[in-house]
Amino acid sequence: MMTIISLLLLASLLPHLTFTAHVNVGIVNGTEAKPHSRPYMVSLQKYFKHVCGGFLISDEFVLTAAHCNKKGLTAVVGAHDLKNNKGSVRIGVKSYHIHPDFNTKTLLNDIMLLRLEKEVKQNKIAKKISIPTQEGDIEADSVCSVAGWGKLRLKGKRSNLLMEVDVKIMNNTQCKNKWKDIYSASQMICVYGHGGSCSGDSGGPLVCGDTAVGVTSFGDPKACNSHKRPEVYTKISAYLPWIHSIIANVK
Repeated sequence: MMTIISLLLLASLLPHLTFTAHVNVGIVNGTEAKPHSRPYMVSLQKYFKHVCGGFLISDEFVLTAAHCNKKGLTAVVGAHDLKNNKGSVRIGVKSYHIHPDFNTKTLLNDIMLLRLEKEVKQNKIAKKISIPTQEGDIEADSVCSVAGWGKLRLKGKRSNLLMEVDVKIMNNTQCKNKWKDIYSASQMICVYGHGGSCSGDSGGPLVCGDTAVGVTSFGDPKACNSHKRPEVYTKISAYLPWIHSIIANVK
């Protein structure tokens, strides 16, 4: 009987794991980041409105989620308050590199590289962040952080100020139990904590120490920072060959 209920629950979940779901995952229960303390953060905008987060991993590439793919995106680097453009720079996107195996239904391989139209001049307010050098898991219960300009609650307003919150890495088995077949331990990371991501934070980084280890991907469609279904991030270390090949091939 429980198996049937589980299957029914999974079947009811699957249609939601599209753009109507909480894939466009603001920060809940967070605090305002110290201005420019995360100089790698990028606001991806369309028609001057924030749609997704992203982060600089080189002087001309932004890493984000594949489901953030929208024509006509611009990248705003060096921002803190999106209403105040002081110091920030708006750069067009030259090319979109969506992972070839991105699945819009299951959100597997939810990762994309954006090549900017010009290189970002590295300075105090616009600077790239490191990504892992080799594949591997982050130890469960490690304290990491997420940041973004997304919603402060599911049906609330988005934040013009960059918000941040600490989260902890969830054990893969525990996450698999919560998300069932949707979760891939080799390609995804789960987190838990008092706060977390919400609508508008998609594509932003999960940062452990001074390294970006994940890309904000999806969560519970009915609740931000849900205890039933934890936030899920694309595991960057699983995509290192692909990332390096894209960057190397455009030189």
